[in-house]
This record gives sequence, C-alpha cells and structure tokens, in this order.
Amino acid sequence: MIKIPKPIYIAMIEHARKESPLECCGILGGRDGTVEKGFEFSNTEKSPIRYSMSPQEQLKVFEEMEKESLEMVGIYHSHTHTIPFPSETDVRLAFYPEVFSVIISLKEETPVVKAFRIREDAIYPEEIEMI
Repeated sequence: MIKIPKPIYIAMIEHARKESPLECCGILGGRDGTVEKGFEFSNTEKSPIRYSMSPQEQLKVFEEMEKESLEMVGIYHSHTHTIPFPSETDVRLAFYPEVFSVIISLKEETPVVKAFRIREDAIYPEEIEMI
C-alpha cells in the first residue's frame, strides 16, 4: 500500500490536468511507502502517449531527497485518454520494480488514480490510502 497525503494527491491530479493533452510525470519521495513530497517533472517527450524525465532534473531531485533522507517511493504519470493501467511501454520502461507506479487517468471527467508494482513476472495492483 502507498500512502499519499491529500495535498500531494490533489497536486498530482492538477499536474495531469495542467499538462493535458500531454502526459505528465513526477517522482514521489518519502519513507516506508508513505509519500512526504511530490516532485513535478517536465515531460521531455512532449507526447500524449509517452513520458520521459530529464536525467539532470532527476539528479537534482535525487540529491534533494538524499539531503532530506527520503527515498523514491513512487513514480507517477498520466494517461490522458486511456484507463489507469500500465501500458506496454510503461512495463518495458519500469526500471524500479521496488517503487510504486502511480497512474492518473483523465479518460473520464473525474480523474481516476491507481497504483501498481511492475515486476518482471506481472503487474501487481496496490492500494492507495489518502492521508
């Protein structure tokens, strides 16, 4: 289970809406499955169906998380026109099987947010608790 504070949960949805029709992306930092800080990234792909994060931006965020003794708890991104389930590309590019993959779907009027762990053998749905 991933625990996300309500202001960070809302900020992820707002980020997805702001970037639409392009996918948004970001990193969730925290401890023991509880998110403490969200980091918005620019989608360097500038695509409605893919996302990519700049290595320089990632390095800055990793350094900031290290200073604050945070770990990467999750990576989030949006699906602007599809359901909140990992795509083939999401699975192929899931380089951190230990972190949560959080997907915000804007397909319906009310955004739907789901979390998964993407492993080599399968995609595992995970609970999200808003705190």
